[in-house]
Amino acid sequence: MKVIQFREAIAEAMSEEMRRDEAVYLMGEEVAEYNGAYKASKGMLDEFGPKRVIDTPIAELGFSGIAVGSAMNGNRPIVEFMTFNFSLVGIDQIINNAAKMRQMSGGQFNIPIVFRGPTASAGQLGATHSQAFESWYANTPGLKVIVPSNPYDAKGLLKAAIRDDDPVIFMESEQMYGDKGEVPEGEYILPIGVADVKREGKDVTLVSFGKIIKEAFKAADELEKDGVSVEIIDLRTVRPMDHETILNSVKKTNRLVILEEAWPFGSVSSEITYQVQENAFDYLDAPIQRITTADTPAPFSPVLLEEWLPNKDDVINAVKKVMYV
Repeated sequence: MKVIQFREAIAEAMSEEMRRDEAVYLMGEEVAEYNGAYKASKGMLDEFGPKRVIDTPIAELGFSGIAVGSAMNGNRPIVEFMTFNFSLVGIDQIINNAAKMRQMSGGQFNIPIVFRGPTASAGQLGATHSQAFESWYANTPGLKVIVPSNPYDAKGLLKAAIRDDDPVIFMESEQMYGDKGEVPEGEYILPIGVADVKREGKDVTLVSFGKIIKEAFKAADELEKDGVSVEIIDLRTVRPMDHETILNSVKKTNRLVILEEAWPFGSVSSEITYQVQENAFDYLDAPIQRITTADTPAPFSPVLLEEWLPNKDDVINAVKKVMYV
């Protein structure tokens, strides 16, 4: 195993797949000459040239549409958004063309595209640059939505996404690109739609995904000192969702807390809560608790931002609530 940064895991996944398949190429703002806004495509222009690592204008609707047409003609584009906040400019192509083309064409067209880039907050970026879009895109049949939390998962799942014959939304974080983790030396691929039990526990199930899961680990370490054993499930894929892993854990611990970095209304945690109450209600010894951001636009003030975001203390309080302590 080697230790690399999250951004390096992303670059390795894309480069390996581009070497394997000439139909794969990368396009987006600053991906080529600048080596990527977050240096997640460093060195790729030198290796693959300007026909396969393509700098685009600031025109998300335009290059998203080009990618859809390209995929319909046998290519496998990777589209990088500088942030998924900017994907709203191109969302018509993603939702109305990429996601629906297989069905509307009666199966005549596959749309093998990966739309990737950072989601959610990244510090003092203001309300229009701090939104989480996992639940937005997961609400769309025809899209798969992946939100990894570490370099190992990121590389294995991105390779799987690039090989997938359907459009995949692959969401990262500006605040994770420098995170380091172990990654195998050889090739590996992780299956889409399979959650991972990151930490075994017996008292309460804690489900999370993406960078906010770090708060879950901090909370679990503190709770362990008080004799509370927390099982942490990293969802990894929001759609398709691995309900089985969550349900099996809840049937063991009888308690559930869900942590996500998004607004509460219509959230991923709302869907998990429904599935658990529908399929494991008799196993619950306490009402399900969920932890989200505040139900407001993200503030710019660092003091307010700290209050807006979920943290380990919120997790600890929620766990104690379901434990009745």
